[in-house]
Amino acid sequence: MTAPAETHPLDLLFAQSAGAADIEIPAGWGQGRATFGGLVAGVLIARGLGAYDLDGGTLRAATISFVAPVAAGPARLESELLRRGTSVTQVEIRLRQHDPRTGEDAVAAVMLASFGTERESSVELPRPTATAIAAPDTDLPEIPFLPGIVPDFFTHVRMRLARGRVPFSGAPDGDLAGFMSFRNPPAAMTLPHVIALIDAWPPAPGQMLRRPAAMGTLTWTIEMLADPAAYGNQEWWYEVRTDAAHHGYAHSHATVFTPAGEAVAISRQTITIFG
Repeated sequence: MTAPAETHPLDLLFAQSAGAADIEIPAGWGQGRATFGGLVAGVLIARGLGAYDLDGGTLRAATISFVAPVAAGPARLESELLRRGTSVTQVEIRLRQHDPRTGEDAVAAVMLASFGTERESSVELPRPTATAIAAPDTDLPEIPFLPGIVPDFFTHVRMRLARGRVPFSGAPDGDLAGFMSFRNPPAAMTLPHVIALIDAWPPAPGQMLRRPAAMGTLTWTIEMLADPAAYGNQEWWYEVRTDAAHHGYAHSHATVFTPAGEAVAISRQTITIFG
């Protein structure tokens, strides 16, 4: 891809989050009444990296709980070093904002992240490889940005659908696959950028709905299989399968691949569905 013509807004936000506890959540990244969850997760991991001088390439897993909607405006990041061992470091990062219902500051999102340096082991299995990735130059339908219908953050991301359907289309299952990228690529594809991008796809079981309904991620676990910074700016292939859905909740797991079929991350979500 070509170099960005201007500074990507996430470059500035993630740099601010790494260096300071008080940040400003930007407007224009809305997802219903909340800020796009990928942006929130990127902010949290950026703070963890900056607060404890951690290498993004050593992230093994992070679990994010979206406690309350994050609004555009001031926010405060709190970080705690839970343990720094010989090879594994674990941190907790919280995002706090003013809660208009109580008039007090409250936790809106929290992340537990585990970083681990490499070590010798007798157990070795290769990373999974994708078997049915579309060619990057394939003419695939792009999920369009429709003001008032599609979330605002779609103006910043590009998703090309290869398998599955758009939300609320009455699909027979909750599985889909396609390419994803930023419309304006960042200066470098760092760990916070990749985590933000992975969350861009709409919740996969939403395509089974026959009419619009609210839905969102309750918890999200991201497991890193490789350092995403090693691959630079490109489109990433995303495959997701919905494992179960009942009583207003759904459970899905996804794998993120390079266009060459190398697995980079595994994403698992618990999703709330109000319809």
